[in-house]
Amino acid sequence: MAGWFWFIMLFGLVGVPFGIILNHFLPLFSKQGLVPQGSFGWPILGETLSFLKPHPSNSIGSFLQEHCSRYGKVFTSHLFFSPTVVSCDQELNYFVLQNEDKLFQCSYPKPIHGILGKVSMLVAVNDTHKKLRNVALSLVNTTKSKPEFLNDAERIAIQVLNSWQKKEQVIFCDEARKFAFNVIVKQVLGLTPDEPRTTQILQDFLTFMRGLISFPLYIPGTPYARAVQARRRISSTIETIIEERRRNAGAENCSSKRSDFLEILLCVDTLSEDEKVSFVLDSLLGGYETTFLLTSMVVYFLAQSKVALEQLKLEHQGIRKVKDKDEYLNWEDYKKMVFTQHVINEALRSGNIVKFVHRKALKDVKFKDYVIPAGWKVLPIFSAVHLDPSIHANAFQFNPWRWLDEDQTCKKFTPFGGGSRCCPGSELGKVEVAFFLHHLIQNYR
Repeated sequence: MAGWFWFIMLFGLVGVPFGIILNHFLPLFSKQGLVPQGSFGWPILGETLSFLKPHPSNSIGSFLQEHCSRYGKVFTSHLFFSPTVVSCDQELNYFVLQNEDKLFQCSYPKPIHGILGKVSMLVAVNDTHKKLRNVALSLVNTTKSKPEFLNDAERIAIQVLNSWQKKEQVIFCDEARKFAFNVIVKQVLGLTPDEPRTTQILQDFLTFMRGLISFPLYIPGTPYARAVQARRRISSTIETIIEERRRNAGAENCSSKRSDFLEILLCVDTLSEDEKVSFVLDSLLGGYETTFLLTSMVVYFLAQSKVALEQLKLEHQGIRKVKDKDEYLNWEDYKKMVFTQHVINEALRSGNIVKFVHRKALKDVKFKDYVIPAGWKVLPIFSAVHLDPSIHANAFQFNPWRWLDEDQTCKKFTPFGGGSRCCPGSELGKVEVAFFLHHLIQNYR
């Protein structure tokens, strides 16, 4: 018996690690060498830590630089516990985005589902995603040009800027966060910055955001665990607000009173209660993160381009000149901000809010000379295309004038993703940033 015991122990000590190593590297030799070249790194972890190493968003980082130099713009790796094809190629990126739910499907790591929720539009697929996206597009299209939204965004921008007058120092990223959150919480839930609930949601929301980019370890006290708990509290607060709305407003108001997203959402019969709560949280997340980052990056790049800043000032001074002193901006004014759009697009290209997305191959996919095996993850890297000198002339130079000639909807510019999962609220974020800039550049150096 003792001999068998030691044999089993020896087999476990040798066999299990060997099995893990074999299981990790075996996919490299699948499809008879038709998969792109690459490396899988360490067993289990693969190259995930190197891939996630922080780097400036106006660069592609050392991991992509080294791998593209060694293997080309499309290579294999092992990321987030899965064999992965990484694409820095604009043609493959476009191909993946245009074949959503046909050849590829959204597939984020499971811990992300734990924070966002199972019915979040960011992780939902097939009919559920289409249903949620259609609601989002309808809300955005009916909101973006409404005076209520435009006036709220401008009013909050002015409030934030006025609060700087007695400050000796301003941490701009914090102010951009404040602006973005106050606008989106007003637009989605109808809450103003001075309401206690706004402060409560903001505290939980910041905890939620920290956990979203943390190591996914659910142990009490870890950022990930705190984020999951914060999401539950935010969801509970949203549910309470929904119940209050229903008590205070009868069904007859559905056709007339539509002051915010939630008011419209309550009249949508195609969504369940869980989907409505998750939709509100998705709207807060998307509206906050996109606007805050874009506002920060536009100001960062403008500070390095005096010529662009002067031309932007002239455009906004011309718009303000034909308006009364305290008259609010409107949708027609926004459409006149042509150079502002060039500045925003260049900040999106140079700064890269959405660097990559997660997809999974639903079946073996042949593209050019290689095969992406079924079940493998695919990571289209948008930032690599945006900063590719062979695609964009002087790619690392901030040059808003390049958009006088370049197509904003082409496959080499995907600042908010693409295909059926392109960010539905991107236009709202651009409006908010444009209105903020209108007052910033005319009142501050």
